[in-house]
Amino acid sequence: MKVSYIEARDLSEAFFRCCRQILTDGYEYTIDKGSFEGTKRKELDFVVVHIDKPWTRPLAPDVPQGVPPPSSDAYIEEYMSYLMTDARQEHEQYTYGQDLAPQIDKVIQRYVQDGPECNQLCMSVGDAESLDLEHPQCLRLVDTRIRYGKLHFIVYFRSWDLWAGFPTNLGGLQMLKEYMAKEVGVKDGQMICLSKGLHLYDYAWDLARAVARL
Repeated sequence: MKVSYIEARDLSEAFFRCCRQILTDGYEYTIDKGSFEGTKRKELDFVVVHIDKPWTRPLAPDVPQGVPPPSSDAYIEEYMSYLMTDARQEHEQYTYGQDLAPQIDKVIQRYVQDGPECNQLCMSVGDAESLDLEHPQCLRLVDTRIRYGKLHFIVYFRSWDLWAGFPTNLGGLQMLKEYMAKEVGVKDGQMICLSKGLHLYDYAWDLARAVARL
């Protein structure tokens, strides 16, 4: 397994650098199971994306003219509420919010009560029964750390669609981090994202090439 390490200034640059990395270094294969069965995708074995200033606006990626944007700040703001509430539509097997929502206030309260050096405050998504789902949760972990007076997120996705997921997921998580930092009374910090399955489906390869200027 090859570990890819990407440094980025903000969310937009992270998206650009991930597009380039997958297109030049991704493992290409045909999907034999799941919702995209029969199509191809390029995927990094394991990636660490370190984003220094994820609060930089706009949160949605800046893409070349003529390329349909994969997200927007308005959609990201709507998605952020999805992370913070446990509401679930009839057709949904799960939402991230049903797991995260009960934990967010607890994390805030623990930091306020126990101080910034508390290292126990890791929010999980899914459980043992997730293995029985047809499409288990992609986001599995939102770990937190206060260091140097700032709240940082360490995020793990087991599988992660770079085009249709990454920009909105990170934008929403960034807004959640800003909210939590304000409630705790510290500054907003960095984001470190990990995944063993950051990928691009073949329908998005040409779009990603335009973004990466390849």
